[in-house]
Amino acid sequence: MVKKDSLIKGTLILTAAALIARVIGIFQRVPLEHVMDDIGISAFSMSNNVYLLLLVFATAGIPSAVSKMVSERVELGRGDEVRRIYRAALRFGAYAGLSLTILLLALAPVYTWLAGTQHATLAIQAIAPSLLLFPMIAMMRGYFQGRQLMMAGGVSQVVEQIARVVTAIGVVFAMHGWGYGNEKMAAGGALGSVVGSIGAFAVMVYYAVKLRKSDEQTGELSRSGRTSNRGTGSLPVLRTNRDIYRAIFRISIPILVTAMTVQSIYMIDQTLLTRLSEWRFGEATTLKWLADLTTNAQSIAGIPPVLAIALSQSILPVLSAAFASGDRERVRSQATLALRIGIFSGMPIVLIMTVGAHAVNGLLFSNPDASVIVGMLAGGTIFQITMMTSNSILYGLGQQRLAMKHTLVGIFVKLVLSLILTPLFGVYGLVSATTLCFMFATTTNMMSIRKRAGVRALGDRWKGFAITVLLLSAAGGALVYAVLHLAAPLGGKWPYLLATGALGLLICAVYPVLLTALGVLRADDLESYPAKIRRVLRPFLRFARGGQRVNNAR
Repeated sequence: MVKKDSLIKGTLILTAAALIARVIGIFQRVPLEHVMDDIGISAFSMSNNVYLLLLVFATAGIPSAVSKMVSERVELGRGDEVRRIYRAALRFGAYAGLSLTILLLALAPVYTWLAGTQHATLAIQAIAPSLLLFPMIAMMRGYFQGRQLMMAGGVSQVVEQIARVVTAIGVVFAMHGWGYGNEKMAAGGALGSVVGSIGAFAVMVYYAVKLRKSDEQTGELSRSGRTSNRGTGSLPVLRTNRDIYRAIFRISIPILVTAMTVQSIYMIDQTLLTRLSEWRFGEATTLKWLADLTTNAQSIAGIPPVLAIALSQSILPVLSAAFASGDRERVRSQATLALRIGIFSGMPIVLIMTVGAHAVNGLLFSNPDASVIVGMLAGGTIFQITMMTSNSILYGLGQQRLAMKHTLVGIFVKLVLSLILTPLFGVYGLVSATTLCFMFATTTNMMSIRKRAGVRALGDRWKGFAITVLLLSAAGGALVYAVLHLAAPLGGKWPYLLATGALGLLICAVYPVLLTALGVLRADDLESYPAKIRRVLRPFLRFARGGQRVNNAR
């Protein structure tokens, strides 16, 4: 029998898988940076950004819609509809994969001409065949998430990344030894995504067969009437493929728009940076900025939101099922838990990447000159985390269109500010506009969630949380500065490694202490965590209870 994952367990599985995949992806760029110059690196990075944007366009909305629809109908015992939804989603994935592959092959020269980066054409065309399988993989992941089974998606993600990275590095180094130029090496590296898609698809097929056998043994999809009919009046019965596709697209289009936010912003940045700033700062400077932004900053800034991605995928089926059954208290408690997990768990990573930007950048890459750009972009990811998590909560509440509205206005704000700030401040103005976009979307989402579900992420805890962040930022900045200077005689990567490690130890040790001391993390919060996590946090749990007794005595 295949056991369902809880919200926290599912989040941990997807977070661990995504972090492993992200770290592998970053370290892939480290050896490639030593082989290719700025032209090759920017071509390789641009091919990945174009590919990721199209992949989101093809898959992000539909799998999330599938996850939502499947979780609702499993909760209400509608097994036949669950199976029909799954089959329809797979057919769509197959058609979308073929169409997007042909489209990307044909339009790659047009895009690179518009962006003024024709050297990336071959790399973009080389990555196109990977789109054949990834839409179907995404549909299968959405189905498994709707069944609240996160392990399949996590394992496939890790296998995909390992296969992609090993292939990319091997091909690029081989082509370098054979004397190929940077444009062709970038194209060779892009082929790693094709191999990764094959590995991920094989994993998903294995888990699909395993789940089907489990369903046959347990009759999971044959059960009915397990919940009351509260809240189900607006949930239609899907009898035909036309009904299914109409429901999928009604849900998925708003989700798609919001899911494309980050990749759309990255596309805006890499498209506008050279055009808007070259006239003032010169071609050499803007090309260096472009390489730093796409290779260093966007890679490092992609680490903190990994938690939000996993949390969003886990919370959607849980909230959708609770909302479908009319359980408002479960909706409120799970939404509050999700937001607090995102904020409390995301901030330490954001602090490491922001306060320790110079150390982290110097550790991972050959040139730490891009540290200011890295720190600025990474600092704004806390709002990206809250934006993504709150988007998913709105999806679970059936408010996809409202989340889309907030996102579209946020992207418009980003575009306007980019046009104003980039000619004046170059890449720094561009990155500042990105952070303001995330802040706007987060604020409007939070206001809507509070109105509809009574959810307040921090409530009266925000002052203590702000003090915690400020104290750790000051102490962490001083520590990084001291370690870098004291360890400078060691040379090489040692100063960066020691500074990053010292900062990480400081934050891991002091952050939970400050949260409990200032009343941000409380005993009742920790009680909602699984037993294994509570055992790890038991000292802090006792500390929190002790602090509460002292306050009550006063």
